[in-house]
Amino acid sequence: MGGGSLLTKRAAAATNQTLSLFKRLSPFTILLKTLTTSSSSSSSSAASAQNPKHETSIPKRRKKKNLFEVAQFLPHWGIGYHLAKSHWANVSYEITKINLYKDGRHGKAWGIAHKDGLPIADAPKKISGVHKRCWKYIPSLAKSIESKKSSPKSTETAAKSEVQAA
Repeated sequence: MGGGSLLTKRAAAATNQTLSLFKRLSPFTILLKTLTTSSSSSSSSAASAQNPKHETSIPKRRKKKNLFEVAQFLPHWGIGYHLAKSHWANVSYEITKINLYKDGRHGKAWGIAHKDGLPIADAPKKISGVHKRCWKYIPSLAKSIESKKSSPKSTETAAKSEVQAA
């Protein structure tokens, strides 16, 4: 009779194990729960679309750009143009050289530092912080290359007018 009690103990243990397995969440029940919660949230969003007063519209924040993302829209990748960090006051870099990596959003850049529109140094130096997302184009400072090209032409035209006058 002792064997009968052992058999009942094993049967009770087996039923406890199967009950514990059913208590655990299976992937199907997880999926079922997520579908029921998402369908209830989609019905509430449909109701809020009908009543725009209840919906709070939060404007999206625009992602700021690094130096290369700003320079890609300028001619010749911004070489000769002035770029500055948005928190700098009266300081900018005139881009002289850009070394891009394959993705086009990373790399190295060199330029001449300017303060109040006048160059600080003669030689270009490597620009630090080019990957930080705070760069902007400075349109008020004219492209230096164009101004350099126009200045020799103006001296040539002045020289020609003096020759014609003589």
